[in-house]
Amino acid sequence: MSGLRVIPTWRHGQERLYVCGADGRNVAWYDREAGRVNLIGEDRRQDVLDALGPFLTGPVTVGPPPVPTPAELARLSLHPDDDLAPNRPGEALVIALDRDPGAAHRLRPDPRRRALAAEEAVGEALDRLEGAGWHTLHSVPLPGGDRVHHLVIGPGGLFAVHSLHARRQRVLVADPMVTVGRHEPWPLLRRVRADAARASYALTAEVHPVLALMEPARLEITTPLRELRVLKDTDVPALARLGGVLKPADVEALHAMARDRHTWARV
Repeated sequence: MSGLRVIPTWRHGQERLYVCGADGRNVAWYDREAGRVNLIGEDRRQDVLDALGPFLTGPVTVGPPPVPTPAELARLSLHPDDDLAPNRPGEALVIALDRDPGAAHRLRPDPRRRALAAEEAVGEALDRLEGAGWHTLHSVPLPGGDRVHHLVIGPGGLFAVHSLHARRQRVLVADPMVTVGRHEPWPLLRRVRADAARASYALTAEVHPVLALMEPARLEITTPLRELRVLKDTDVPALARLGGVLKPADVEALHAMARDRHTWARV
């Protein structure tokens, strides 16, 4: 037995099958569309082909990755348990609800499900920026139980996006206070800025804070915002029009750093 296992991945329309060793590290991957098996090392060539045998379709080229970048090598050496890239929008809430669904009958909806709906709506909009050279990481964990809802990295820079459920409600923003419907105002913008500041520290790069509102009936901003954006979920694609800040190689290098769980351990 070679001890190798094949892990299929499918993200934004691109399929790859990664071959991992017993320690969880990638030793090769199969790009079905390109018809190529990329080997990190030649010593396990036959073991890799044996493991991929049931998945191979048609003739394939086998060899080392074509001129791998430092960011690609960093990703390939990352243990799957430490890779944040596969996180779904609202990953932390999905896990929490699976572990504790709450009472079957509630007088009011579980606020976690409303929060999850917001993260999913905003996260899906951000994921659609991928084709424009952007990467999004979801539910980035921070020490103390906090997390960045969405970290967006692309030509226009880095953004820590906080999602807020506001369906059919009026949202009043008076920096740093945010009021949703008839709820009491609370200083949410302090939290949004704090998350961005922690991300800036972890990545040693400027990260801009963004508050993204899911389906508000009306948005009113009564005071000028200091270095912070407030967007409706329908306005999220506008981020793709920003550019001129990061080169593609810088985007890939920052994404490789950000997807490593250990990057966030001391912020």
